[in-house]
Amino acid sequence: MEQILNKVNTPEDVKKLSIKEKEKLASEIREYILKIVSENGGHLASNLGIVELTIALHSIYSIPEDKIVWDVGHQTYVHKILTGRKDKINTLRKLNGIAGFPKLSESEADCFGTGHSSTSISVALGMARARDIKKENNNVIAVIGDGSITGGMALEALNDAGCSKTNITVILNDNAMSISKNVGGISIKLSKIRTKKFYTKSNNFIKEKVKKIPIVGPKITHIARKIKYSIKQLFLQNMLFEDMGFTYLGPVDGHDIEKLESILKISKNIEGPVLIHVITKKGKGYIPAEETPHKFHGVSAFDIKTGKPKGKKQDDYSKVFGKKLVSLAKKDKKIVAITAAMKNGTGLTEFANKYPDRFFDVAIAEQHALGLAAGLASQGLKPVVSIYSSFYQRAYDQVIHDIAIQNMPVIMCVDRAGIVGQDGETHQGIFDLSFFNIVPNLTIMAPKDFKELEQMLEFATTLNKPVVIRYPRGKEGKIKFEKHEDIVEGKAEILKEGNDITILAIGKMVEKAMQVESLLAEKEISSQVINIRFLKPLDKKKIKESIIKTKKVITIEDNILKGGLASTIEEFIVEENLKGITFKAFGYPDKFIKQGSVEEIEKMYGLDANSIAETCKQL
Repeated sequence: MEQILNKVNTPEDVKKLSIKEKEKLASEIREYILKIVSENGGHLASNLGIVELTIALHSIYSIPEDKIVWDVGHQTYVHKILTGRKDKINTLRKLNGIAGFPKLSESEADCFGTGHSSTSISVALGMARARDIKKENNNVIAVIGDGSITGGMALEALNDAGCSKTNITVILNDNAMSISKNVGGISIKLSKIRTKKFYTKSNNFIKEKVKKIPIVGPKITHIARKIKYSIKQLFLQNMLFEDMGFTYLGPVDGHDIEKLESILKISKNIEGPVLIHVITKKGKGYIPAEETPHKFHGVSAFDIKTGKPKGKKQDDYSKVFGKKLVSLAKKDKKIVAITAAMKNGTGLTEFANKYPDRFFDVAIAEQHALGLAAGLASQGLKPVVSIYSSFYQRAYDQVIHDIAIQNMPVIMCVDRAGIVGQDGETHQGIFDLSFFNIVPNLTIMAPKDFKELEQMLEFATTLNKPVVIRYPRGKEGKIKFEKHEDIVEGKAEILKEGNDITILAIGKMVEKAMQVESLLAEKEISSQVINIRFLKPLDKKKIKESIIKTKKVITIEDNILKGGLASTIEEFIVEENLKGITFKAFGYPDKFIKQGSVEEIEKMYGLDANSIAETCKQL
């Protein structure tokens, strides 16, 4: 029998299918996504959980005239398959392939790029208001997860949308709880009754007539409203949304296409903001992902039969950080750990298990995470905050106002710094050196390997001032460093003596510096390699002595060149009035970096050892 998926290339093709055919399509899409992600890596559990909802959305709405804003955008693999990209999905997250998130430049079906969470309701409300100003008539839908809706921005948007009377639909994709058939069925029935035109007209007619009864009329209306509100509270689970001004529909089974289509049709006839509560199961249809959805959130290539990664399991920076923090916390009861919905990804699972009273996962709320840390630090504790580099951008105000200005001893651990690869522009951690560097009172460090990360973390707990430690995703490099001097504030480490050229590198790029040194040595060029360790405060003495000696200097960093190590050294050369210096910087340009493997991206931007060495020879 021919697969239905073979006949589906556009949303119009989906609309022609019967419910039974759509159910079969859902099963085929799950198999297809499982195959692709097992080979390419990606976000599996969330996409398996949203298959039926995506099919229903494309059955009821007309894309691209109607706008769907996805939050978070990593749950759009099904959407991409149904909107003309089915045959390209095998290039998912690869260099020059299909992105793992919605992308304006990729398809008109992607109305907005959403790589981070909690933004969809704000964006959708903006689109809806633009539609009204232009007197157009399309639908605007925000699909947001129960995790994303905890973000402050989402709550701010709900507050605004609820009082706006604007026609906008918010779909709350709730995959953290099971559905109760009785309550769900009654709620949907009540939703249908409440949204029928006859009900609305009758309700308003009776209300106006009763109000006109002398003396007692307004009191009767007030009492009736209170009784109605109490009854609704018995049957409708999320009165919060009703109180904010939304018409609340649901909960509805997110894996029942017929019910989903029915409730979506109802929502189209409601005036004002609507919130539809959809219950889905993360990892639906693949047992390993259903049982441990957190392990299949973002995965590398894996074996479908076992669910285990194809590559050999090794320690990575996040795990090393987590283990070291546990050992430090055992000795120092003032140490507490904070993260924002990324306990497993940042290596804090063991800490959470061993010290639950000293661990705080604040959900997707990075601003709150750093505000909380500042409060803890103000009372003499030692908060260690672990968040991905690109997510620290969301809490920049708190870094400045709550931590740096008041010199609060918060240790900010920046995971996933530098290029992370396949997740693309929204997740590359190439700005943190720059945006932290311009903030006064911060001490900024980056380790060359696992051992140095452990040293820096231990040192940071003794410093009693705001500290940033940034480190990359994944395992350490192939070079095994023999030398590990003690960490002293503001002191760099000379790894190799030389007379012809100074190589200044920071973090994981120190390994690259050593590779370049070896390649140059083959051409009898003598390099002095300095592991910067501290971007701030800078070891001016060592750096100045080396630059004066060699008269040629290069910097290597996995950050944009503006504002990071390159800018800092250029400014230093000018400030010190060093003459006759040849300077060359290696890092990322002033642009957003697309998806691809780390190696591919480094080569593309001339950051592989061979490219750097060739340029150095020309110096």
